[in-house]
Amino acid sequence: MTGIPSFPGRLRKAPENFVSRELKLAVDKHGLDSERRGFLRKSFAAAAASMAAGGALAQPKGEDAILKLPEHTTGLGQPVAARGYGVPSKYEAGLQRRESPGLTRVSQASVSFCPLQGLFGIITPSGLHFERHHQGWWDIDPTKHRLMINGLVKTPLVFTVDEIMRLTPVSRIHFIECGANTAMEWGNVAVPTVQYTHGMLSCSEFTGVPLRDLLDMAGADYKKGRYVLAEGADGSSMTRTIPMELVESGEVLVAYGQNGEMLRPENGYPLRLVVPGVQGVSWVKYLRRIEVGDEKYATKDEAVHYIDLMPDGLHRQYSGIQECKSVITTPSGGQILLDKGFHNITGLAWSGRGKIKRVDVSVDGGRNWRTARLEGPVHSKALTRFNIDWVWDGKPAILQSRAIDETNYVQPTYKQLRAVRGTRSIYHNNAIQSWLVSESGEVSNVQVS
Repeated sequence: MTGIPSFPGRLRKAPENFVSRELKLAVDKHGLDSERRGFLRKSFAAAAASMAAGGALAQPKGEDAILKLPEHTTGLGQPVAARGYGVPSKYEAGLQRRESPGLTRVSQASVSFCPLQGLFGIITPSGLHFERHHQGWWDIDPTKHRLMINGLVKTPLVFTVDEIMRLTPVSRIHFIECGANTAMEWGNVAVPTVQYTHGMLSCSEFTGVPLRDLLDMAGADYKKGRYVLAEGADGSSMTRTIPMELVESGEVLVAYGQNGEMLRPENGYPLRLVVPGVQGVSWVKYLRRIEVGDEKYATKDEAVHYIDLMPDGLHRQYSGIQECKSVITTPSGGQILLDKGFHNITGLAWSGRGKIKRVDVSVDGGRNWRTARLEGPVHSKALTRFNIDWVWDGKPAILQSRAIDETNYVQPTYKQLRAVRGTRSIYHNNAIQSWLVSESGEVSNVQVS
């Protein structure tokens, strides 16, 4: 289908903040067992019904909307720079990153999910960027913060933030995805909307200095030093091993900028590591030390946590690359199609191994596929937006997307992934996501074997 449709189908947004306070308290206290997963789905259904009954798409009657001049056309608006730092419209206040209950015991060691269903293009606004903290976030005085380079180097160095910002900068667009993104879906459907299934994902333009430049200044021994240890300054002392070949490629950055401004405190201000294509835990925030070493460090967050339990009982370690993955964001769980006819299916695709080559979309649960349009620009190790036209006939449909990257890796089905990984894992779930569109137009999360 080409051109502009005469009557594009309307869509009702998914309800925001569907988790009631009582349910959140119960889950936080007792955990997210199978019974409370059911409560979670019921809570969402109640919120969706309430929204539908409330007439969320109420419109002015008759021709008043075009013929009757509104106040903003006849009156004087607000003054320039009235709020200093710009904020979204009050009518968009519901679009927020949100925490899901039951993930952790305390909110300082938790996750907030990015509202993917409400975003356009590929760049995530800094204020909606997902968060993952292990002991809360800090707003650190940049004049007091330091970055040390030590280990297998000729001259250990200590940099101030100002000194790093005076070096030659680079800016690059990359996605960052938590290794536990989509973790709750390993066993079966657990959460209803794309914000909670895939929302540990964001994409930004990062500005900083290649870590390789700092190691060169310190005289790093690249022959013996085949790994670096990155250490953060927060209370969890997050430490991760980074293979030296990633550093030597020039991709790994010591970043201070994000989306044209300084990093936000919750995103690692004043310095964080950017490790394109690698799970977010390696993007160490509040970066305070880089040590060059000759072997993997086996720190607590790579020897005990962020490991993959395999079907044979063994653990897979150092599996940091985020494999090719995609998800349809509209229509997606919690939304409602109000009309038959034309709808634009859109979503995001990404790969930790390079550029997205192609995205296929199915509306019949994977029996037939059509190639979607990739919306430029297509960057390496960045989100890629895809779109495809769809004429809904009012019958049930199962929407899926399947991404292929430039290495020709094809995103797997749940059946294919579980055949290798089993169902007891937590991390690195890149299976194809399915959304069921019912005859009523309601969209829900399902899994197709």
